[in-house]
Amino acid sequence: MRVERKPLELLILLASREGQLVTRSEIADRLWASEVFVDTEHGINTAIRKLRYLLRDDPDNPQFIQTVIGMGYRFIAPTTSVQKPSSEAVRPGAALVEAASMDPVQPKEAVSTEALTGAPTLATPNPRYPAWVGLSAFAALLITIPIATLGAHPLGERLLHRQPPPAISSLAVLPLENLSGDSSQDYFADGMTDELITMLAKDSSLRIVSRTSVMQYRGARRPLPEIARALHADAILEGSVSRSADRVHMNLQLIRADTDSHLWADSYERDANDVALPDEAAKAIANQLHHAVPAVKANRYVNPAAHDAYLHGQYLWFGEHMEESGPWFRKAIGLQPDYALAWTGLADYYGEGIAGGVLDPRTSIVPEEQAAERALELDPSLPQSHQAMSAMYLIDRWDWAGADREILRAISLDPQNGELYYLRACGLQAVNRNAEAIELGKKAMEIDPFARPYTLASIYVGARQFEEALKEIRLRLEVNPNNLDLLGSEMDTLRRMGKYKEAVDVWAKWHILAGDPQSAVNLRRAWDRGGALGFVRWQLGRRLLQSKSSYVSPVELASYYAQLGDKERTLALLEEGYQQHVTETLWIQGDPAYDFLHSDRRFRSIVQRTGVAPTF
Repeated sequence: MRVERKPLELLILLASREGQLVTRSEIADRLWASEVFVDTEHGINTAIRKLRYLLRDDPDNPQFIQTVIGMGYRFIAPTTSVQKPSSEAVRPGAALVEAASMDPVQPKEAVSTEALTGAPTLATPNPRYPAWVGLSAFAALLITIPIATLGAHPLGERLLHRQPPPAISSLAVLPLENLSGDSSQDYFADGMTDELITMLAKDSSLRIVSRTSVMQYRGARRPLPEIARALHADAILEGSVSRSADRVHMNLQLIRADTDSHLWADSYERDANDVALPDEAAKAIANQLHHAVPAVKANRYVNPAAHDAYLHGQYLWFGEHMEESGPWFRKAIGLQPDYALAWTGLADYYGEGIAGGVLDPRTSIVPEEQAAERALELDPSLPQSHQAMSAMYLIDRWDWAGADREILRAISLDPQNGELYYLRACGLQAVNRNAEAIELGKKAMEIDPFARPYTLASIYVGARQFEEALKEIRLRLEVNPNNLDLLGSEMDTLRRMGKYKEAVDVWAKWHILAGDPQSAVNLRRAWDRGGALGFVRWQLGRRLLQSKSSYVSPVELASYYAQLGDKERTLALLEEGYQQHVTETLWIQGDPAYDFLHSDRRFRSIVQRTGVAPTF
């Protein structure tokens, strides 16, 4: 089995102590005492992780390596000490582990003895360690071969003279671990991760994997090469961050994916008010990988308290609590009125709320416009500023040309942001450029398949390509079968196809996963009693009840009445939606529920007044 030198040395140290605790400080002293500028904390974590992967050891139910929280580790599997034979010709398999631990110069990639013909000549064993073999269930010896030995063998010559590894062109930043000991600081760890990603995209020519793609690996106990393959990344940046009252400490290490070898590591200790730390680290990494780009301009001053409030808002906006993010963005603006990113965050809050039917457009359109315009005025170099303006043109003003102009500018500044291509696709669908919109949806999913996994499917739905939409949704559900957004898209697509029974099954699953099993029971009962119409009436009744305490889009209510065939109520609610400037009004032509109204002059008038290209 292949293993690098440090994990092997750590295994020998742990096994030699026969179940006794080995502290982290002792491990650091034994394995890294002669090395400088090394982040031993991350070195230990990485070595332990690699050993557990080799041993197939579950840290939650360990059979080999037990973590003693805050102290160190114990090797808890039974071991056997094998005495070396007296013969000068040492058998391969008795003292190989010990011999490997002595070699002062190791290649980055270890080689199994099975790859060579004949046993290598072994050095005299180091008396500090007995030959610990027979590690329970450890079927093959872990061994590294000295360079001198490799050079004497034809295979070794090929290994030593092989071509250099390909250059690194893509990088994924895994979520930084919060070591503050306080879960309320999770937002800070996520915020620093997000800013590292942003700064690396700005300071380097590398392809940086998107935030939403990497966030699914928060706390994941999977081998880094496996994660890198899933993210199509050549290298992984991982680390941790902790913050006390007045200090921030961040550890980072850069790992090459194909060899799982370390390329760079550093530790940063800064004042808690230093908001430039992610930029400093990003520049160091870009230089290390020879992908640095010239700085365009000096960073603007950011009030640390405003920055912290902005991180709070971003954490909530990206999570399941978008509606709670607005007050944090407003707080950031109150602390620093010229903080452009905070204004983009506020614009995104209003835009997402209006488009998603969570916020009443009658009270949200004006503040969204003000926030987007202020962000662009403060910093036109930010892609987020142009993105906010594009969303404002699309959602508030129904100005397709303005939306396209601004989103193209944002893409020119940040071409690896999948969200930008999705936003442009939405605008193109408004003018019936469906083929182009579908291609943009595909590109968005290639760049970031996790931010909005329903992206391409929703564009297919808008183009009335329901079979393609369903195929895409189910493909994504294979990877994430419990994603509520995808299940909601599947239900709605099935409904548009007239497959109400399947839609009911999906919707029942959605409610169960959302923690509302009673609603799953009720909707099935409604189906049993009234079929498709019973199911639609049940949905309508729920939303009418909810509209008494919170905003519910009149266009959503219109869709239920349309399914029930109630022409007058449908048209009245669509007109109300138009008057409120509800975003859903733009897409009513794509819903078969309204097909029976296409010849009605009132329906045609609503479509024409939105400025959307008619399809009837």
